[in-house]
Amino acid sequence: MKNSVQIMNSKDIGQKLIRISHEIIENHSDISNVVILGIHNRGVPIAERINKIISNITNINLSIGSLDITFHRDDFRERLSIPEIQGTDIHFSLDRKVVILVDDVLYSGRTIRAALDELNSFGRPSIVRLAVLIDRGHRELPIRADFVGKNIPTHSGEHVEVRLIETDDEEGVFLVKEGS
Repeated sequence: MKNSVQIMNSKDIGQKLIRISHEIIENHSDISNVVILGIHNRGVPIAERINKIISNITNINLSIGSLDITFHRDDFRERLSIPEIQGTDIHFSLDRKVVILVDDVLYSGRTIRAALDELNSFGRPSIVRLAVLIDRGHRELPIRADFVGKNIPTHSGEHVEVRLIETDDEEGVFLVKEGS
């Protein structure tokens, strides 16, 4: 049985993504050299939203793509269900670019490690940075986000669930407690 509490609504998510977009602009003097890559599933619509905000602010359309990390996950063989393959979509060079990886929740760091493995197949960026809507802590690998919407510390038996209109037909961030 699950018990969930909403901790962010659509407006909150929008405000956090505006802040992340401004931070990306402020931290890159040549924003035209930046590309944005969303990690499937919810990182993709978040990346698209960030890209739109940056475009509205700077009048520069950044290259945007997506990463499917399914076969790079270290728990790939342990999953019971057949994975849904989304496919990586990068139709531009990453060489000497600043890559902003985008995901919904940063937890152990294993998803980001898998994304870095997939990224290596597409060129050699000058810098790879990470933007996440939520950082919930509990890292198992030495990975940190450069741009964070909100830090939500969690305890054992809790996880953070991001729901987006594009993927879930509703919007919000929820703290889910197992077994309650």
